[in-house]
Amino acid sequence: MIIVMQKQAAPEAVERVIGFIRSRGLQEHISRGEERTIIGAVGDERVFHPNELESLPGVERAIRVLNEWRIISRETQPESSVITVRGVSFGGGAMLDITANPQRADSANAVFADPFYLPARPYASGGSGNEKEQIRAMQAGIARCHEAGKPAVVRIRDVRQLAPALEAEADVLYLGGELMSNRALQDEVGRLNTPVVLCKDKHHRADEWLVAAEHIALRGNHHIILGEAGTLSFEPEHPYRLDVDAIVRVRKASHLPVIANITRLWHGDMPQQVLYKLAEAAGADGIVNSL
Repeated sequence: MIIVMQKQAAPEAVERVIGFIRSRGLQEHISRGEERTIIGAVGDERVFHPNELESLPGVERAIRVLNEWRIISRETQPESSVITVRGVSFGGGAMLDITANPQRADSANAVFADPFYLPARPYASGGSGNEKEQIRAMQAGIARCHEAGKPAVVRIRDVRQLAPALEAEADVLYLGGELMSNRALQDEVGRLNTPVVLCKDKHHRADEWLVAAEHIALRGNHHIILGEAGTLSFEPEHPYRLDVDAIVRVRKASHLPVIANITRLWHGDMPQQVLYKLAEAAGADGIVNSL
């Protein structure tokens, strides 16, 4: 990390920064100029956040040199990861067809289920609200997938739904973007040996996405798949769009497989067939669709 001190920063401020760096187990490298002093923190800078240094008196800014992720980084593992579930490989160059339409279970590579979905509006249709019925429907759906020899990707919306999904033998746990900041749930799935899809929320950046994936990996679960399900758009009629840039960036920075969920992104101007091709061109390893 590079720490730029303010113009004519007092020697005491420089010493305070040096003391902070040493307290975290790193060493300093000091370059003194006519107006500014620049301090390099030598070592694994991931042990602290730039804001901690920028809050110290006399510090103008702190600049990271290393990323905040290591286990999932291509620096650690240059080759792309492949996660195999019931004979179906996520990653490895093959484009997976993951259907949200249970009628297509026989022709798709995997089946996506969202058994715990509840509509945002109280009078909208689309969810029973009865969790026991939802669990029974999930169990039946997963059983049908397994009879067809297909892995079931099951969306989890709350930490309480982990146990029922695992008891029903869900093959892959899918965490929607609304859970990307839920560290408690990420701790739980990080202690499992079950593959998990971690989706980026519509307002999060790619680096925040990778930091959340690293949080899961640090708990021991390295069977992680990154999921892109849309980001904010400037079009008022179509508020969400496929984040092609984020897919490209994480494919470059991380060895984890990436899938795109386009089930709620398509519209008249951008049909699913076009989104499918965009996601494939960006480097996605699989696409969740309702075709």
